[in-house]
Amino acid sequence: MTPAAPRGAVGFALPWLVLLAAIPLARLLAEVLGTPALSSLATDAAVWRATWRSLALAFGATLLSVLLGVALAAALLLRDIPGRRPLLFAAILPLLVPPQVMALAVAQVGGPASPLLLALDLAPPLGSPNRAYGPAGMMLVLGVQGAPLVLLALAALVRRVPMEAVQAARSLGCTPAAALRRIVWPLLLPGVIAGAGLAWLAALGNFGVAAVLGIPARWTVLPVLLWQRLGAGGAQALAQAAALAVLLAVLALPGLLAQVVAARAAPLPDGRVFAPLPLRHGWLLSLLVGAWLLAVLGVPLLSLGATALVPALGMPVSPETLTLRHFLAALSPGAQTGRAVGVSLMLAGGAALVLAAAAVPVALALRARPVRIAAGIADLPQALPGACTAIAAILVVLALPGGGALYGSVWLIGLAYLTRFQPLALRPVAAAAARLDPRLDFAARGMGAGLLWRVRAVWGPPLAPALAAGALVVTLLAVNEVTVSALLIGPGAVTLGTLVFNLQDAGQAPLAAATALLALGLVAGLMLAATLAGRGLPAGTLPWRP
Repeated sequence: MTPAAPRGAVGFALPWLVLLAAIPLARLLAEVLGTPALSSLATDAAVWRATWRSLALAFGATLLSVLLGVALAAALLLRDIPGRRPLLFAAILPLLVPPQVMALAVAQVGGPASPLLLALDLAPPLGSPNRAYGPAGMMLVLGVQGAPLVLLALAALVRRVPMEAVQAARSLGCTPAAALRRIVWPLLLPGVIAGAGLAWLAALGNFGVAAVLGIPARWTVLPVLLWQRLGAGGAQALAQAAALAVLLAVLALPGLLAQVVAARAAPLPDGRVFAPLPLRHGWLLSLLVGAWLLAVLGVPLLSLGATALVPALGMPVSPETLTLRHFLAALSPGAQTGRAVGVSLMLAGGAALVLAAAAVPVALALRARPVRIAAGIADLPQALPGACTAIAAILVVLALPGGGALYGSVWLIGLAYLTRFQPLALRPVAAAAARLDPRLDFAARGMGAGLLWRVRAVWGPPLAPALAAGALVVTLLAVNEVTVSALLIGPGAVTLGTLVFNLQDAGQAPLAAATALLALGLVAGLMLAATLAGRGLPAGTLPWRP
């Protein structure tokens, strides 16, 4: 018999999840349904144009993500090739590079003033347009960053493919390639669908790439249009922004539907864990994958480094032009970088600590049906575009007595982070809590132990690694987050995610490049900390350990 959820945990979890997700989403819908803002979108030419552009961008980026993700899975998950594990780790990295940083890096590769291209004598003539700006560059960056989502969705299924089915096909005369094509790939189709849904959602709601590569080309998509409308100020602007956020949520339905379809697929039969099949001349495939990763990750970041090390754009990087002035400027006491890092770490770390503390009672209460329903609703802010979370947070605080004082403050960003990143903190803890032996809890309760004592002594130690890993993943993603913070941050405040965009928008490309590289160093340090904290956790708990 399945043990009942602790009543104290249920008493906390249900109000917490409702407050975090259900109320903001309901407030967003109430704002739109109570005003003519939604109907006015139908006559707004700019909205129609941005909508079709968003759909085209999401479709193209998702298609590219699926093609790349399936190809990487075929090479790195299904085949045993030399260097498979390091290559698999590298294939996940584009997902962990902040979108605005990746967009800035790609922009530095394609322009006639690129220090790297000038040094290699490959730069286009001066005055040539930067081909990274516009829909093609946006689609490329979003497609490359979405490919790891497809790869991770497939990795979760590959581990459950029964090896006996593959061996049976081999015993009937199938070659390894035929066994994969006839047996394995049909079983992996739900993973492809789920990955495509995730890539669609990521591309549709991305602000960083759309701002860095779209604004210079005047190719405006919905997240940027929402940011522009909200920046106009006033109640009417807020109503229009709320309507645009609901429109974004509607456009996100295909991605959500794809995940529902994938989740309802028939479970895979039990069996031995799938082992990658050998491949003759596998080193050729390793070289091909390595060259691809170098092209999409190494070259842009190398170009970003070259831009940060020259005095100004238009100068080739060389021993004579090398300078650390932009790094020193970024790290100087009066620079915005230190303040932005401090604000971002405070918001991301604070959200991670609060969500980790709340994850324990919520995970223990998931045995109760109402809590499971509320947890499903709480997953929506993570799945929907970040603009929806940001606008919902504004509407909630403005409806509170004295809530106007929070508007434009960094504390509003922190509240929005709690809503958006709750699922990321909860998932590893819920998976670990499902493996706890309920007899230990029964024994502690029989000895008269209360809820708090059982949380500290019975549940805390086995859940600690999952708590740390979840908190660090939240910190990792929140510290460079740009969509929510760009919509919520007020005058005079800055986060690390918005700083890179602001510097690039102000024409300070070398300083923006140096700041972006410092942000990447922070991401690398957080990844190392999460990896150390996540030792012993099941595969897939951390995104870069599929």
